[in-house]
Amino acid sequence: MTTLLNAEAAPRYLGRRRLYLRRFLRNRIAVAGVVIFLLLVLYAVFGALFTPYGHADADFAALTQPPSAEHWFGTNQGGNDIYAAAVHGLQRSLVIAVSVSVLTVAVAAVVGAGAAYLGGRVEKATLALIHFLLIVPSFLILALVSHRLAGDWRVLILVLTVFGWMSTARVVWSVSTSLRERDYVRAAEFMGVRPLRIVLRHIIPNLGSLLVVNLTLGVVSTVLSETALSFLGFGVQTPDVSLGTMLADGAGTITSAPWLFAFPAGLTVLLTVSMTFVGDGLRDALDPTSTAGASPTRAAGGRR
Repeated sequence: MTTLLNAEAAPRYLGRRRLYLRRFLRNRIAVAGVVIFLLLVLYAVFGALFTPYGHADADFAALTQPPSAEHWFGTNQGGNDIYAAAVHGLQRSLVIAVSVSVLTVAVAAVVGAGAAYLGGRVEKATLALIHFLLIVPSFLILALVSHRLAGDWRVLILVLTVFGWMSTARVVWSVSTSLRERDYVRAAEFMGVRPLRIVLRHIIPNLGSLLVVNLTLGVVSTVLSETALSFLGFGVQTPDVSLGTMLADGAGTITSAPWLFAFPAGLTVLLTVSMTFVGDGLRDALDPTSTAGASPTRAAGGRR
């Protein structure tokens, strides 16, 4: 009997996955976002192979030089190659953004779903903590902690995670309050399944579409936060490089040496715009009320 049920469920599951993929692929802007993001990842991973310079190497014979055959993106005041710095800076910003986004979504999913399922005092205490952290001036605390710890990017990931999960957890909690009343959750309780296992195996998987969209858009918000902190001198610090530190270095020379600001700014815009396109495409594809990707007959409400 179990085998027959699994055999019937598999085509239905695969059909749903194909429907989501078809909806996403029909969104040309979302597909363009994926292509741009993959190109940026390839540039961050393999871009250093196309230059003999490292991001900290100095060419004292070419100080503040415009783009040339030797230095494709030019050099800064210290003779550092901007192309090599941009590769390392994009790599560092991507690592921070993806790490923070994954960690914040994971924490938010466990805390929000756990509070909704347990209810009672646990739920009230968790919501009180979330609401308190939401009104705390997190940016000032982020700036203070990052500055006192010398701008270590690993500490920056930790601090951004600590102050970045609350909004998503609030949304997860509100959705999970309805999931906890579902029959499969009640059946698991009747069978004696532990609460943690119910949350991890029965509630969080049914929040997949919400978590995926928040994960994607979280990359955008983290890039902006890291860039702002580094731009103000509270994020990644030299000799390390991120897109934010490059923007800070080039901000004062926009008129005299515009390439110092233009290239990191262009990478930042491409990264945030591409992930925004991907997030919007995923939200439309996973929305059960969306008609994107459906056949014209079904989209119009007709029958096959």
